[in-house]
Amino acid sequence: MSRRGVYWHAAACLAVLLGAGWLVRRHWPVVEHGALRLAVADQGWLLVAALAAVGTWASSALAQQGAVARRLPGGRLVAAQFAASAANHVLPAGVGAGAVNLRFLMRCGLPPGRGASALAVKAAAGAVVRLALVAVLAPACPGLLRAPHLPTAVLLAGAAVVALAGVLLLRARVWPRCRGAVAAVVADIRALHSRPARAAALWGGSLAFIGLHTLVLISVARAVELPLSPVRVALLYLAASGAAALLPTPGGLGSLDAALALALTASGTPAAAAASAVIGYRLLTVWLPLLPGLLLLGVLIRRRAL
Repeated sequence: MSRRGVYWHAAACLAVLLGAGWLVRRHWPVVEHGALRLAVADQGWLLVAALAAVGTWASSALAQQGAVARRLPGGRLVAAQFAASAANHVLPAGVGAGAVNLRFLMRCGLPPGRGASALAVKAAAGAVVRLALVAVLAPACPGLLRAPHLPTAVLLAGAAVVALAGVLLLRARVWPRCRGAVAAVVADIRALHSRPARAAALWGGSLAFIGLHTLVLISVARAVELPLSPVRVALLYLAASGAAALLPTPGGLGSLDAALALALTASGTPAAAAASAVIGYRLLTVWLPLLPGLLLLGVLIRRRAL
């Protein structure tokens, strides 16, 4: 990425994070009430959520192994996923996790091009699994994913952003390179499917990763007595996390929180209960593992495992 692109990326991240901060400040009583409600939540369900959060790193490692033909060291692979998750919440939109995983794959002997392709294969499998889950769950909750009513000014601003992004892509002439990258990823996926064990690891790990993240939110929702069925919570999570992935904030900070809160409240959940569920989910998947993950990242770098 060019220096100008880095500046634009950083500016977009800052704008989203400032907007999220403004929303938190404006609705601080609701956030505070949600945090207090989480403090007295059902401890059993919170334990289930914590165990599911731990399982996400193992499932991420399984998916990454499935995207690579050669055998990777299992313990270091899981440790790299834990460290990558922490790095992903410090640097913008997948940059941290991608850099850590690419460095790990290179240390395991893969050339940079093959390592980048393996990361793209894993990301593509995750996107396909997410879309498939939405397609499976949507008929069980008719009308749940209807678009909320937004002011005309917001819709116009969104259209302007999309149009500007399209113009920038056309001027940068990145489509030919993107088309070549997509073709390479498709070729790698076909090659992996000639090895059933690798294909099973790729798709099984991707499904487990998304499923366990969904289980974290469902368990927290049960702990704070959210008035929604598990299927509805799962569908709302899949839709909100997919939408938040389009915004370039580190680890979805701000964007995912706002998307989840909007999705839950739009489905009829009281604001305080929605805030409790979002805070609990982010505590278990981001804030509590962040410092240990960064410390592990430093250890891996010092031992030249990355």
